Amino acid sequence: MTDYDLPILITGAAGSIGSVGRTAAELLLARGFKVRAHVRTEDARAAKLRDLGAEVVVGDLLDLDAVHRAVEGCEHMYFSMSLSPSYLEATANVAAVAKHHGVKAFVNMSQMTVKEMDIFNTTTSPQQKHHWLAEQILEWSGLPVVTIRPTAFLEALYLQNAGTVGATGKILAPFGAGKNSAIAAYDVARVVAEVLSDPGKHVGEIYHLTGPVSQDMEAVAREFSEALGREITYTDVPEAIWKEKFSSFGLPQHTVAHVATMAELHKANRYDRYSDDVERVTGKKPMSVKEFIEKHAKAFAPPAA
Repeated sequence: MTDYDLPILITGAAGSIGSVGRTAAELLLARGFKVRAHVRTEDARAAKLRDLGAEVVVGDLLDLDAVHRAVEGCEHMYFSMSLSPSYLEATANVAAVAKHHGVKAFVNMSQMTVKEMDIFNTTTSPQQKHHWLAEQILEWSGLPVVTIRPTAFLEALYLQNAGTVGATGKILAPFGAGKNSAIAAYDVARVVAEVLSDPGKHVGEIYHLTGPVSQDMEAVAREFSEALGREITYTDVPEAIWKEKFSSFGLPQHTVAHVATMAELHKANRYDRYSDDVERVTGKKPMSVKEFIEKHAKAFAPPAA
C-alpha cells in the first residue's frame, strides 16, 4: 500500500484504442493509490471504474467548470484525449486549470512524431500538429510536465483489423518496406503508472516509447505466423484503399486524415524507431508483436465454417 493520500487524476479514463488511461488507472488502484477517473460520459465503462474503486468525474474537457471539478484536489495528473479537432482547446483548458490548482506533476500523452517536428516542420495530420502545439503550450505554462511520446500502437495497427487477418491470412496495409516498432497500449500504461507513482524524479523528462525491435512488415507477418501457428503474410495495398476502409468505419475526417498521414510516414520509413525507455522506466521490456498476438489470438481466429 502507498502512504500518498491524494487522488491521482486520469483523464480519458474510459478509453478507446488501447485504453491507456483506463489501464493506468487499474494499475494505480492495484498499487493502493486513490484514483480520480475523468470520463466524458456516464456509461458502463464509468461504472466499471467505480467498481474497481476509482472516484469517477464526468464532464467535457472543453467545459472549464468540469475541468475544475476534475483537477481540484489532485497534485499528480495524467492528461490524454482521443483524436479530436478540439484537442488543442482542451489542452489549454486543462493546463490553465492545472496551473491554477498548483498541480505538481502533469504527465502528458503526446506522440513520437513530435520529435521530428519544429516551428518550420509539421505533417499533414492535424492531430500530430496539435500534439506539437500542445507540447509548446505546456512548456510555456511552466507546469512540471513529464512527456510521454509513444510510437504507433499495436492495437491501432493490427487489432482493429483482426477480422481481415483471420479471414484472409493476410495483413493488408500501405506500409511498403517501411519499418515500425509498434507498442502495446498496456506497456504505455505501465510507464504512465510508474511515473505517476513517483513523479518527482521524472518531471522534465521526455520518454519515447517503442516495442522491443523495429522491423518491416514481412518480419511482422512472421511473428504473426509464429504466434498463431499458421502462415500469415503481408500484402502492400494502395493508400487510397486503406483510407477508404477507415472512412467506411464512420470515423471523423480529422481521424481519417491522421491515419492517412501515419500510412504515408510509415511507407517513407519514418516509423523506423527504437528506444529502451519502457525498460528504463519500468524495469521490464515491452511485449513483442508475437506476445501481443498470442495474447489476442482469439480475435485473429479464422471465421467458423
